[in-house]
Amino acid sequence: MKQQPVVIFRFKLGKGESIGPAALRSLWERASQCSNVSVSRQSMGTDGTAKPIYSLYASQPLGDLPMVERRLLDLLEASRLTAAMMLTPH
Repeated sequence: MKQQPVVIFRFKLGKGESIGPAALRSLWERASQCSNVSVSRQSMGTDGTAKPIYSLYASQPLGDLPMVERRLLDLLEASRLTAAMMLTPH
């Protein structure tokens, strides 16, 4: 039976920063060291100051999540992006 994807990480980017779905997916594959991943972007808020929330999904256990998060943050930084990680239920 195939596992359903679950959110592993959620984050916001710094003011004026953005990343497209293909670039984010590539970055997430590298950070997670897994090819069976997906990404999404949702705007949170209803006024003119809504900020996108990026979600990173995987359908299998990724092992050492602190190490995956460190690789993710390093890759975002190398892409000149500033991420604010958000709590996600695991």
